[in-house]
Amino acid sequence: MAVDAHARQIAGLDALELAGDQRAGIASRVWARVWPMLTAIALVLVAWQLVVLSGRWPEYVFAGPITTFQDIGHRLGDPEFYQAVGTTMRRAVTGFALAMLVGLVVGAAVSRVKVLRAAFGALITGLQTMPSIAWFPFAILLFGLTESAITFVVILGAAPSIANGLITGVDYTPPLLLRAGHVLGFRRLQLYRHVILPASLPSFLAGLKQGWAFAWRSLMAGELLVIIAYQSSLGEQLAISRELSDSPGLIGTMIVILVIGIVIDMLFEAADSALRRRWGLNPV
Repeated sequence: MAVDAHARQIAGLDALELAGDQRAGIASRVWARVWPMLTAIALVLVAWQLVVLSGRWPEYVFAGPITTFQDIGHRLGDPEFYQAVGTTMRRAVTGFALAMLVGLVVGAAVSRVKVLRAAFGALITGLQTMPSIAWFPFAILLFGLTESAITFVVILGAAPSIANGLITGVDYTPPLLLRAGHVLGFRRLQLYRHVILPASLPSFLAGLKQGWAFAWRSLMAGELLVIIAYQSSLGEQLAISRELSDSPGLIGTMIVILVIGIVIDMLFEAADSALRRRWGLNPV
Protein backbone atom coordinates (compact mmCIF):
# COMPACT_ATOMS: atom_id res chain seq x y z
CA MET A 1 0.00 0.00 0.00
CA ALA A 2 2.85 2.35 0.82
CA VAL A 3 4.40 1.64 -2.57
CA ASP A 4 1.12 2.46 -4.34
CA ALA A 5 0.78 5.72 -2.41
CA HIS A 6 4.34 6.66 -3.30
CA ALA A 7 3.67 5.86 -6.95
CA ARG A 8 0.55 8.06 -6.94
CA GLN A 9 2.52 10.94 -5.43
CA ILE A 10 5.20 10.64 -8.10
CA ALA A 11 2.54 10.47 -10.82
CA GLY A 12 0.92 13.59 -9.41
CA LEU A 13 4.22 15.46 -9.40
CA ASP A 14 4.90 14.37 -12.98
CA ALA A 15 1.45 15.62 -14.02
CA LEU A 16 2.09 19.00 -12.41
CA GLU A 17 5.45 19.28 -14.13
CA LEU A 18 4.01 18.33 -17.52
CA ALA A 19 1.17 20.83 -17.06
CA GLY A 20 3.69 23.54 -16.27
CA ASP A 21 5.72 22.65 -19.34
CA GLN A 22 2.57 22.70 -21.43
CA ARG A 23 1.59 26.14 -20.12
CA ALA A 24 5.10 27.39 -20.79
CA GLY A 25 4.94 25.89 -24.25
CA ILE A 26 1.64 27.61 -25.03
CA ALA A 27 2.94 30.94 -23.73
CA SER A 28 6.11 30.68 -25.79
CA ARG A 29 4.16 29.79 -28.92
CA VAL A 30 1.80 32.73 -28.43
CA TRP A 31 4.72 35.10 -27.87
CA ALA A 32 6.56 33.69 -30.90
CA ARG A 33 3.46 34.45 -32.97
CA VAL A 34 2.74 37.88 -31.49
CA TRP A 35 6.13 39.60 -31.34
CA PRO A 36 6.78 39.61 -35.13
CA MET A 37 3.34 41.16 -35.67
CA LEU A 38 3.95 43.80 -33.01
CA THR A 39 7.34 44.58 -34.53
CA ALA A 40 5.84 44.93 -37.99
CA ILE A 41 3.10 47.25 -36.68
CA ALA A 42 5.68 49.39 -34.89
CA LEU A 43 7.81 49.67 -38.05
CA VAL A 44 4.79 50.65 -40.13
CA LEU A 45 3.76 53.32 -37.62
CA VAL A 46 7.30 54.75 -37.52
CA ALA A 47 7.51 54.83 -41.33
CA TRP A 48 4.05 56.39 -41.50
CA GLN A 49 4.99 59.14 -39.05
CA LEU A 50 8.27 59.82 -40.86
CA VAL A 51 6.41 60.29 -44.16
CA VAL A 52 4.05 62.75 -42.44
CA LEU A 53 6.99 64.66 -40.89
CA SER A 54 8.69 64.88 -44.28
CA GLY A 55 6.00 67.35 -45.38
CA ARG A 56 5.51 65.66 -48.73
CA TRP A 57 1.74 66.02 -48.30
CA PRO A 58 -0.20 68.40 -46.01
CA GLU A 59 -1.92 66.95 -42.94
CA TYR A 60 -5.40 67.25 -44.46
CA VAL A 61 -4.31 65.08 -47.40
CA PHE A 62 -2.21 62.50 -45.55
CA ALA A 63 -3.11 62.38 -41.87
CA GLY A 64 -0.64 61.07 -39.31
CA PRO A 65 -1.16 58.01 -37.11
CA ILE A 66 -2.11 60.01 -34.00
CA THR A 67 -4.86 61.93 -35.79
CA THR A 68 -6.08 58.79 -37.54
CA PHE A 69 -6.33 56.68 -34.40
CA GLN A 70 -8.08 59.52 -32.59
CA ASP A 71 -10.66 59.48 -35.39
CA ILE A 72 -11.01 55.70 -35.04
CA GLY A 73 -11.54 56.17 -31.28
CA HIS A 74 -14.35 58.63 -31.94
CA ARG A 75 -15.96 56.25 -34.42
CA LEU A 76 -15.92 53.41 -31.92
CA GLY A 77 -18.39 55.42 -29.87
CA ASP A 78 -20.68 56.09 -32.83
CA PRO A 79 -23.57 53.61 -33.39
CA GLU A 80 -23.47 54.32 -37.13
CA PHE A 81 -19.99 52.80 -37.29
CA TYR A 82 -21.25 49.48 -35.95
CA GLN A 83 -24.19 49.63 -38.33
CA ALA A 84 -21.77 50.08 -41.23
CA VAL A 85 -19.61 47.17 -40.08
CA GLY A 86 -22.72 45.01 -39.60
CA THR A 87 -24.03 45.78 -43.09
CA THR A 88 -20.68 45.03 -44.71
CA MET A 89 -20.19 41.77 -42.78
CA ARG A 90 -23.74 40.64 -43.57
CA ARG A 91 -23.11 41.17 -47.26
CA ALA A 92 -19.74 39.42 -47.00
CA VAL A 93 -21.09 36.36 -45.20
CA THR A 94 -24.12 36.05 -47.49
CA GLY A 95 -22.09 36.42 -50.69
CA PHE A 96 -19.34 34.08 -49.53
CA ALA A 97 -21.83 31.42 -48.39
CA LEU A 98 -23.54 31.47 -51.78
CA ALA A 99 -20.17 31.43 -53.54
CA MET A 100 -19.11 28.43 -51.45
CA LEU A 101 -22.28 26.58 -52.42
CA VAL A 102 -21.81 27.38 -56.12
CA GLY A 103 -18.11 26.56 -56.03
CA LEU A 104 -18.73 23.26 -54.25
CA VAL A 105 -21.36 22.13 -56.75
CA VAL A 106 -19.40 23.26 -59.82
CA GLY A 107 -16.09 21.89 -58.52
CA ALA A 108 -17.62 18.52 -57.62
CA ALA A 109 -19.23 18.17 -61.05
CA VAL A 110 -16.24 19.33 -63.09
CA SER A 111 -13.73 17.27 -61.11
CA ARG A 112 -15.52 13.97 -61.75
CA VAL A 113 -17.09 14.37 -65.21
CA LYS A 114 -14.53 14.45 -68.02
CA VAL A 115 -16.85 16.18 -70.48
CA LEU A 116 -17.51 19.01 -68.03
CA ARG A 117 -13.78 19.24 -67.27
CA ALA A 118 -13.00 19.66 -70.98
CA ALA A 119 -15.82 22.16 -71.47
CA PHE A 120 -15.56 24.35 -68.36
CA GLY A 121 -12.15 23.72 -66.78
CA ALA A 122 -10.39 26.57 -68.61
CA LEU A 123 -13.44 28.82 -68.24
CA ILE A 124 -13.36 28.51 -64.45
CA THR A 125 -9.69 29.52 -64.41
CA GLY A 126 -10.44 32.41 -66.75
CA LEU A 127 -13.20 33.65 -64.45
CA GLN A 128 -10.83 33.41 -61.50
CA THR A 129 -8.30 35.71 -63.18
CA MET A 130 -10.91 38.24 -64.34
CA PRO A 131 -10.92 41.44 -62.23
CA SER A 132 -14.13 41.66 -60.22
CA ILE A 133 -14.47 45.39 -60.96
CA ALA A 134 -15.08 44.47 -64.62
CA TRP A 135 -18.31 42.71 -63.64
CA PHE A 136 -19.96 45.70 -62.00
CA PRO A 137 -21.20 47.54 -65.11
CA PHE A 138 -22.91 44.31 -66.18
CA ALA A 139 -24.23 43.64 -62.66
CA ILE A 140 -25.64 47.19 -62.38
CA LEU A 141 -27.25 46.80 -65.80
CA LEU A 142 -28.90 43.55 -64.66
CA PHE A 143 -29.90 44.42 -61.10
CA GLY A 144 -29.57 48.19 -60.83
CA LEU A 145 -28.06 49.89 -57.78
CA THR A 146 -29.15 47.14 -55.39
CA GLU A 147 -27.57 44.63 -53.04
CA SER A 148 -28.22 41.94 -55.64
CA ALA A 149 -25.63 43.59 -57.89
CA ILE A 150 -23.03 43.45 -55.10
CA THR A 151 -23.87 39.83 -54.21
CA PHE A 152 -23.70 38.83 -57.88
CA VAL A 153 -20.16 40.14 -58.24
CA VAL A 154 -19.05 38.69 -54.88
CA ILE A 155 -20.21 35.25 -56.02
CA LEU A 156 -18.46 35.56 -59.37
CA GLY A 157 -15.30 36.73 -57.62
CA ALA A 158 -15.13 33.92 -55.05
CA ALA A 159 -16.79 30.84 -56.59
CA PRO A 160 -14.09 30.08 -59.24
CA SER A 161 -11.34 29.96 -56.60
CA ILE A 162 -13.41 27.67 -54.38
CA ALA A 163 -14.23 25.40 -57.33
CA ASN A 164 -10.59 25.24 -58.41
CA GLY A 165 -9.52 24.41 -54.86
CA LEU A 166 -11.88 21.43 -54.80
CA ILE A 167 -10.86 20.33 -58.31
CA THR A 168 -7.18 20.41 -57.33
CA GLY A 169 -7.89 18.43 -54.17
CA VAL A 170 -9.80 15.79 -56.09
CA ASP A 171 -7.05 15.55 -58.72
CA TYR A 172 -4.46 14.86 -56.01
CA THR A 173 -6.49 12.27 -54.13
CA PRO A 174 -4.21 9.19 -53.83
CA PRO A 175 -5.41 6.34 -56.07
CA LEU A 176 -4.83 3.95 -53.18
CA LEU A 177 -7.61 5.66 -51.23
CA LEU A 178 -9.95 5.36 -54.20
CA ARG A 179 -9.21 1.64 -54.52
CA ALA A 180 -9.77 1.19 -50.79
CA GLY A 181 -13.13 2.96 -51.13
CA HIS A 182 -14.14 0.65 -53.97
CA VAL A 183 -13.13 -2.38 -51.90
CA LEU A 184 -15.34 -1.13 -49.07
CA GLY A 185 -18.24 -0.93 -51.48
CA PHE A 186 -18.45 2.85 -51.85
CA ARG A 187 -19.94 4.03 -55.13
CA ARG A 188 -20.38 7.54 -56.54
CA LEU A 189 -21.89 9.72 -53.80
CA GLN A 190 -20.65 7.49 -50.99
CA LEU A 191 -17.16 7.45 -52.49
CA TYR A 192 -17.26 11.23 -52.77
CA ARG A 193 -18.56 11.74 -49.25
CA HIS A 194 -16.36 9.27 -47.39
CA VAL A 195 -13.12 9.26 -49.44
CA ILE A 196 -12.70 12.05 -51.99
CA LEU A 197 -13.98 15.04 -50.01
CA PRO A 198 -11.99 14.24 -46.83
CA ALA A 199 -8.84 13.67 -48.91
CA SER A 200 -9.30 16.96 -50.77
CA LEU A 201 -9.92 19.07 -47.63
CA PRO A 202 -6.47 20.76 -47.55
CA SER A 203 -6.75 22.04 -51.13
CA PHE A 204 -10.42 22.87 -50.64
CA LEU A 205 -9.59 24.91 -47.53
CA ALA A 206 -6.90 26.77 -49.48
CA GLY A 207 -9.50 27.49 -52.16
CA LEU A 208 -11.89 28.79 -49.52
CA LYS A 209 -9.22 31.10 -48.16
CA GLN A 210 -8.41 32.46 -51.60
CA GLY A 211 -12.11 32.71 -52.39
CA TRP A 212 -12.67 34.80 -49.26
CA ALA A 213 -9.89 37.17 -50.34
CA PHE A 214 -11.57 37.65 -53.74
CA ALA A 215 -14.99 38.01 -52.11
CA TRP A 216 -13.74 40.69 -49.69
CA ARG A 217 -12.07 42.66 -52.47
CA SER A 218 -15.16 42.38 -54.67
CA LEU A 219 -17.38 43.54 -51.83
CA MET A 220 -15.26 46.62 -51.12
CA ALA A 221 -15.28 47.56 -54.80
CA GLY A 222 -19.04 47.01 -54.91
CA GLU A 223 -19.75 49.17 -51.88
CA LEU A 224 -17.74 52.00 -53.43
CA LEU A 225 -19.70 51.81 -56.69
CA VAL A 226 -23.15 50.77 -55.48
CA ILE A 227 -24.20 53.08 -52.66
CA ILE A 228 -27.67 52.25 -51.38
CA ALA A 229 -29.66 54.88 -49.51
CA TYR A 230 -30.16 54.38 -45.76
CA GLN A 231 -27.70 51.47 -45.68
CA SER A 232 -24.45 52.63 -44.16
CA SER A 233 -21.43 50.45 -44.99
CA LEU A 234 -17.66 50.61 -44.83
CA GLY A 235 -17.48 51.20 -48.57
CA GLU A 236 -19.95 54.07 -48.26
CA GLN A 237 -17.85 55.60 -45.48
CA LEU A 238 -14.79 55.38 -47.73
CA ALA A 239 -16.65 57.18 -50.52
CA ILE A 240 -17.98 59.90 -48.19
CA SER A 241 -14.54 60.47 -46.64
CA ARG A 242 -13.03 60.82 -50.10
CA GLU A 243 -15.69 63.34 -51.19
CA LEU A 244 -15.20 65.40 -48.02
CA SER A 245 -11.38 65.17 -48.18
CA ASP A 246 -11.50 63.62 -44.70
CA SER A 247 -8.07 62.02 -44.62
CA PRO A 248 -8.23 60.67 -41.02
CA GLY A 249 -11.65 59.15 -41.70
CA LEU A 250 -10.51 57.66 -45.00
CA ILE A 251 -7.33 56.09 -43.61
CA GLY A 252 -9.16 54.99 -40.45
CA THR A 253 -11.80 53.15 -42.50
CA MET A 254 -9.06 51.51 -44.53
CA ILE A 255 -7.43 50.32 -41.30
CA VAL A 256 -10.75 48.85 -40.11
CA ILE A 257 -11.12 47.00 -43.42
CA LEU A 258 -7.55 45.72 -43.11
CA VAL A 259 -8.07 44.53 -39.53
CA ILE A 260 -11.24 42.64 -40.47
CA GLY A 261 -9.37 40.95 -43.32
CA ILE A 262 -6.52 39.96 -40.98
CA VAL A 263 -8.93 38.53 -38.39
CA ILE A 264 -10.72 36.41 -41.00
CA ASP A 265 -7.36 35.21 -42.32
CA MET A 266 -6.38 34.17 -38.80
CA LEU A 267 -9.60 32.15 -38.56
CA PHE A 268 -8.69 30.32 -41.77
CA GLU A 269 -5.19 29.69 -40.42
CA ALA A 270 -6.68 28.27 -37.23
CA ALA A 271 -8.87 25.93 -39.27
CA ASP A 272 -5.87 24.88 -41.34
CA SER A 273 -3.79 24.22 -38.21
CA ALA A 274 -6.61 22.16 -36.70
CA LEU A 275 -6.83 20.11 -39.90
CA ARG A 276 -3.07 19.51 -39.97
CA ARG A 277 -3.09 18.47 -36.32
CA ARG A 278 -5.92 16.06 -37.03
CA TRP A 279 -3.88 14.55 -39.85
CA GLY A 280 -0.71 14.42 -37.73
CA LEU A 281 1.13 16.93 -39.93
CA ASN A 282 2.00 19.44 -37.21
CA PRO A 283 5.28 19.07 -35.32
CA VAL A 284 4.87 18.25 -31.63
